[in-house]
Amino acid sequence: MQAARINDGQLSIADVEVPTPEADHARVRITSAGVCHSDLHLARGEWHGVNVPSCGHEAIGIVEELGPGAERFTSVGDRVILGLGGTGGGYWCGACIHCLGGEPRLCPEGKGIMGTFAEQFCVYAKSLVTLPDSVGDHEAPLACGGLTAYGAVKKLFKHQINPGSTIGIIGAAGGLGHYAVQLAKNFGYNVVGVDLGEERLAFAKELGADQVMEPEEAAGLGRQGGADAVLIFAAAKPGFDLGIKMLRRGGLFVAVGIPPTDQGNIEISPWDFFRKGITMIYSVVGTVQDMRELVDLAADGKVRSHIGRTAPLSELPQVFDELASGAYVGRAIITDLAN
Repeated sequence: MQAARINDGQLSIADVEVPTPEADHARVRITSAGVCHSDLHLARGEWHGVNVPSCGHEAIGIVEELGPGAERFTSVGDRVILGLGGTGGGYWCGACIHCLGGEPRLCPEGKGIMGTFAEQFCVYAKSLVTLPDSVGDHEAPLACGGLTAYGAVKKLFKHQINPGSTIGIIGAAGGLGHYAVQLAKNFGYNVVGVDLGEERLAFAKELGADQVMEPEEAAGLGRQGGADAVLIFAAAKPGFDLGIKMLRRGGLFVAVGIPPTDQGNIEISPWDFFRKGITMIYSVVGTVQDMRELVDLAADGKVRSHIGRTAPLSELPQVFDELASGAYVGRAIITDLAN
């Protein structure tokens, strides 16, 4: 079968053996795989110290074989979404303080999903969510991009940022941000979409953003009362710096994107921290229950994936180049994993 592989920072498409599912795992024939910005970072070695042999972690497919015990969670022939993103969904123990507290991603025994740019993929069956026919294969990016945005928006409720509040979404036209705009509007927030260029701002407006701004204008919000919360989906350090400037005193800073390591660390003056009294948290993917809720929202037409690029597996390197240059808005998907 065909699969993407990474060797010494070089991406290639190779012939590999069809995998056999182990206990509690299922083998899924991939019908559509989403291209996430983190795949680009991994393929190009932009996160220092993070080396993987393959990439791809969001997909839709058909269950074709079950390992021992997997029948408790799925059945052959089920159409499923492979979920929880690259940092979750591969395994969790279910018994540690993190699993019991609703944060299985933090499980010491946890494993992520990586390698869905392939014709066949074996996955922990407990992480699979069955899809209704109304959710098409083009919605594969919900598995990470959509789920990550949903998890971030849900953090607003957890930190008492209630509907009606003003939320800044940095990277609003991107692969994750475009979901967050839709979700935040559905939940009743006043959304300020921040991105670069007229085309991307117009796209954010079409998605439902109440206001759209270039970063320079958005930076002035902090001097005019400020946003109640900011969600940082941009995979570049300036987006993080901008988020701090946009916040009101006592606001919530939700980091989501991870910039390349060579861009350096987030910096905040202790005096600014003291003066503003902001809360800073990180938000990463979500749980299986979050995935079920997101699938229901998609089935009801309340959130959708905007697909700006479709390609066969052989064009994955070119898609990465286009993603790096911002050549399309929304998400890219690989729909032919055999070519």
